[in-house]
Amino acid sequence: MSPEGDRPEDGEIVQTAARAAEEVIFARYSRSAVRDFDVTVSFEDERLEVDVYLDAEDGQRDPEQVADDAVLAARNAVDELLA
Repeated sequence: MSPEGDRPEDGEIVQTAARAAEEVIFARYSRSAVRDFDVTVSFEDERLEVDVYLDAEDGQRDPEQVADDAVLAARNAVDELLA
């Protein structure tokens, strides 16, 4: 938290979003099923940008949907952090 205690530091916001996105990915896929992934998060001027790339074995889950869900989870985690 910042010294004033009014809101978290930008780095904490970015880490919270990235961690939430990764949790969704690995809750849905085993690590061995994920060939590659990238979670990019930026927080500048009070604007959160989250991009998730996921290359995973197709199976019962659609990798694009999981990536979209990971972005949503990241945004929700930051919303909760800032609430």
